Amino acid sequence: MNAGRLVWPMAIALASLGSFLSVAQDVAGNFPNQPIHVIVGNAAGGGNDILARLIGQKLSDRLGQPVIIENKAGASGVIAAQYVAKARPDGHTLLMAPIGTLVVNPAVIPNLPYDPQRDFAPISIVASFPLVVAVNSAAPVHNVQELINFAKANPDKANAGASGVIFQVVQKMFEMRTGSQFQYISHRSNTETMASLMRGDLLMSLSDVGPVAGPLKDGRVRALAVTSRERLPAWPDVPTLAEAGIKDMEIGFWSGLVAPAGTPQQIVKRLQNEITAVMRLEEIRMRLQANEITPVGSTSEEFAQRIARDLVLWGDVAKAGHIQLQQ
Repeated sequence: MNAGRLVWPMAIALASLGSFLSVAQDVAGNFPNQPIHVIVGNAAGGGNDILARLIGQKLSDRLGQPVIIENKAGASGVIAAQYVAKARPDGHTLLMAPIGTLVVNPAVIPNLPYDPQRDFAPISIVASFPLVVAVNSAAPVHNVQELINFAKANPDKANAGASGVIFQVVQKMFEMRTGSQFQYISHRSNTETMASLMRGDLLMSLSDVGPVAGPLKDGRVRALAVTSRERLPAWPDVPTLAEAGIKDMEIGFWSGLVAPAGTPQQIVKRLQNEITAVMRLEEIRMRLQANEITPVGSTSEEFAQRIARDLVLWGDVAKAGHIQLQQ
């Protein structure tokens, strides 16, 4: 074969690669040069939306461009995720991605129209928060072991509920770890779940802190345990699940920012550094910690590792519990 025939196509390929790298560097160097849109897969007013708006203004101040929060609710976050996955990878369209969107949906939704590892570039975990094992205050259970015993002795009264498939998967994990079984009742919102729990329609709920805080404070709901590694400052008398004898169930939900795959690494790193700086601001830390939310601010690499690890964890639980969501 004539060597000259190989040199010419190779020269074209190298020239094309050089041109691509030059354009990518130019895009990264001019970032940001327009408003940044953060897409939220929940309705306005939800926890993920509030978190996005809380950090959005601070991010805008640091980047010198408006940060616009757009709500594209529906389909368990699939609509928002799909939108960002197809967006131009220039750092100006981001997804506020909770754990459910990135690692639970792939475990429970057949033919999901996006791949959490292939279609996104992780930027940073923004925050994490634990869950609370809560029961109706009139229920004849005062600790986790009594709850388990009651459920086994009264299967017709053993039910649990929450909003969102991720809570159904967590409930299944609780049952697997304790050898118990509950009838799971899905609710449209966390507010609706708490109303059912306070009325006594539900025996228990594994809830995030925000919705359960008010009912706990006024005594209509009782907290039996928290899923964090340590007790929460707001409720120092409530034990962790590990203290209650339930091992391997330390759970922290998280939410983070991701960009479309193919976003230049320089832009990802810039956003990672800015998010980390925002999460270290005293004002942000105080506002989040007041609601038992832990500000994080991780590296892109740490976020990618967390996604990979949790995909395996929740995939195994969903498979064992035969949990599947039809879209």
